[in-house]
Amino acid sequence: MKNYNSISLFERAQQSIPGGVNSPVRAFKSVGGTPVFIERAKGAYLYDTDGNKYIDYIASWGPMILGHAHEPVVKAIQQKAEGSTSFGAPTELEIEMAELIKSMTKNVDLIRMVSSGTEACMSALRLARGYTGRNKFIKFEGCYHGHADAFLVKAGSGLATFDIQTVPGITAGVSNDTLTCAYNNLDAVQQLVAEHKGEIAAIIIEPVAGNMGCILPEPRFVEGLRKICTEEDIVFIFDEVMTGFRLSAGGAQARLGVDADLVCYGKVIGAGMPVGAFGGKKEIMSHIAPLGNVYQAGTLSGNPLAMIAGFTLLQELKNNPGIYKELEEKTAYLHKGLQEVLNACGKPFIINRLGSMISVHFSEKPVTDFASAAAADNAFFNQFFHAMLSRGIYLPPSAFESWFLNNALSYADLDATIAAAKESLSELLK
Repeated sequence: MKNYNSISLFERAQQSIPGGVNSPVRAFKSVGGTPVFIERAKGAYLYDTDGNKYIDYIASWGPMILGHAHEPVVKAIQQKAEGSTSFGAPTELEIEMAELIKSMTKNVDLIRMVSSGTEACMSALRLARGYTGRNKFIKFEGCYHGHADAFLVKAGSGLATFDIQTVPGITAGVSNDTLTCAYNNLDAVQQLVAEHKGEIAAIIIEPVAGNMGCILPEPRFVEGLRKICTEEDIVFIFDEVMTGFRLSAGGAQARLGVDADLVCYGKVIGAGMPVGAFGGKKEIMSHIAPLGNVYQAGTLSGNPLAMIAGFTLLQELKNNPGIYKELEEKTAYLHKGLQEVLNACGKPFIINRLGSMISVHFSEKPVTDFASAAAADNAFFNQFFHAMLSRGIYLPPSAFESWFLNNALSYADLDATIAAAKESLSELLK
């Protein structure tokens, strides 16, 4: 594929934008080469500035669950924009959005809209600290909760992509209050809680990790965390920025059958618009200003364009629960096809999957945490990425990212992806 325009645009971008991108993973640093500049997208396809067409497995990192430029969402945004793009004042639509989310998630009593997943997680942690009067919290190595200071200690995804182990600008005090454990290691959590008895405000987790590839919680891991939090009066926070309304209409909570105290949302609830939210039990949420003294605010929170986009998408997901079954069947079909191709090529591999999230790891051992994800042959993944890209398949440009399927993908698209994988592996391993 020709990418002359992308090369030119990337050179131009670097003169005005740090690294030429507005989010680090887009720079292709992990996989090498020049990032593809996208001009438009429709359904399951991306079209770059050179006119190349790609089958998309990023879905804007999750939110495009029904495909790009989904007509009901586009029309709703267009109509709402005629009445202005922002007010800085309350609207009825914000209430309708909150009521819709509550109707889909049984244990969310109150919910606050924000403008990003990072902001949602940051605010939820502040609320947990204000509610408990404690400062320390536990996170898991490889889980990424946005770029707020406290979360950049042993984070996954972007930091792993760039091999950043320590982040300048993060103070020692922040690091001291951040306790980390390996994902899926319940014993380590129990030990930390015992060592810091009465000091831990929260445990935050991606219930299904998506920032070290797709990594599933092992049996009884999340249930064990719930039990610890209940016994120790620790606030249990689910970061469902990726999994919320993607793994099921009720998110990972419904899928796993475990309730959190606070839940953070993003991605799908904005249908591609910049939006996030955090919500949970009334007892805890009542400590947020103006009800309580834990301050959080945002000029564009509840922005009408973001609200109508998310409301339109969520309403369709709620009214058509068969969408999740269709997505899961398509992801299982892709899994089976890739597995057959990889078995035939002889390259060791692991495929992790849940719902419409999936990732391929070139590893001889199961990938269950950040250490095992990092130990895989990620250099080979980088080669595989470019071989697939040259065949019109757009995968996440990092071995540390989950793939996200959208329901606009046809079985012909999936077959084309499987065929591209077969050709790519044949080329790379000849």
